[in-house]
Amino acid sequence: MIANALKAIFDDRFSEHPSVLEQHCENLSWIKRQPPHMVVFVESKEEVMQVVALCNTHDFPLIPFGAGTSLEGQVNAPLGGVCLDLSRMNKILKVYTEDMQVVVQPGVTRQQLNQMLHDTGLFFPVDPGADATLGGMAATRASGTNAVRYGTMKENVMAMEIVLPSGKLIKVGTRAKKSSAGYDLTKLFIGSEGTLGIITELTLKLYGIPESTVSGVCSFETINDACNAVILGNQLGIDFARIELLDVTSIHACNIYSKLNLIEKPTLFLEFHGSKVHTSHEIERFHEVVMMNQGGAFSWANKEEERASLWRARHDAWWAIHSLFPGKKGVSTDVCVPISTLAECIKACQREIELRQLSAAIIGHVGDGNFHVLVLLDPEKEAEVSQVKDFIDHLNRLAIQWDGTCTGEHGVGQGKMDYLSLEHGLALEEMCRIKCAIDPKNRMNPGKLFPVSQLNKNYV
Repeated sequence: MIANALKAIFDDRFSEHPSVLEQHCENLSWIKRQPPHMVVFVESKEEVMQVVALCNTHDFPLIPFGAGTSLEGQVNAPLGGVCLDLSRMNKILKVYTEDMQVVVQPGVTRQQLNQMLHDTGLFFPVDPGADATLGGMAATRASGTNAVRYGTMKENVMAMEIVLPSGKLIKVGTRAKKSSAGYDLTKLFIGSEGTLGIITELTLKLYGIPESTVSGVCSFETINDACNAVILGNQLGIDFARIELLDVTSIHACNIYSKLNLIEKPTLFLEFHGSKVHTSHEIERFHEVVMMNQGGAFSWANKEEERASLWRARHDAWWAIHSLFPGKKGVSTDVCVPISTLAECIKACQREIELRQLSAAIIGHVGDGNFHVLVLLDPEKEAEVSQVKDFIDHLNRLAIQWDGTCTGEHGVGQGKMDYLSLEHGLALEEMCRIKCAIDPKNRMNPGKLFPVSQLNKNYV
């Protein structure tokens, strides 16, 4: 029996205790928790290979787990199985300062990495808000506030080591800046959500800590004005490092929760990186854009503690919004659309919120057309649940209709599976064929990306 075999190998790093199982399916979504049968805490790639090989032999499901910060049920175990906890694989293996690269194990978190890198003058920019593990961030193709300048995990992972469903270890990618050699398997595994293999090592791009970092806030009369300012700023090539949109509800919540004193109107949080001359020039350019779109005065923060306070308030917005609606549960969804349709899509979203009389807030990484909606509801009231499901369905379909995507960064997991066929059409069948070719038994994180029933078809 697989449980006895794993217990014999891992001893106290193996658990079937109910509280441990519940911890490993905990998530911030409204998707029902589905615990695994057992949890194994691994500490090396060799141990990962052992567990994967045993699951393959015993035809047993395997669910990778990092920090559990995913939002679409990615760590659930709908068929039970072994939860592979990678959080103890948290070593920073090598820093190549001249090449501006780092090699890490998958359990390293982004904050841990940046704290270690600080004295080197380098940093890793992908910031999804939560202190997620880098392996989990690669598996879900994470993004965040810095993506408008530095890109997502897709652009910042150069190479990985992967344990395939058979237990075999492979390396994809290299440390070279470019390659024309064969299929780009690195990109295939980024965003695969643990359905194709287990990441055991990552090589990441690093960047120099900028000489000057300036953060600021600016309010607008309407969300439409704020979006149009972002669109024009992008068209003019203004060098944003971060540009976030918070609606009135979000600003009100942040003022109370984070003890700020911001004008309670639709507001942009901005940041510019570079030399002092460069950041000053970009601020002046964007000031002109703001004036053209009925924006108010800027409030700028140059000191590190002031900037940290501002962005901490942005990252704490989830909890801040919850505090406005005690007793209600938040359901977060995200979409991403071409920047030219961003204002129209958010306006349509606001109309639906008003029409359905929902308690909701909009926050967006609007520099790249990605925005989130946090809806608050009582999960015990069927009418509210039904309204929220209809709203999320409408928003996903709207984004896809406008040549966007049902998720810019949350990933698919269980929550967005219904929209993949609408977004990808016949290409979804090719994804299924790839999944079945690499994982013919469908043991790697089953029930994510594709329904189990879909993979029962004979994809050859």
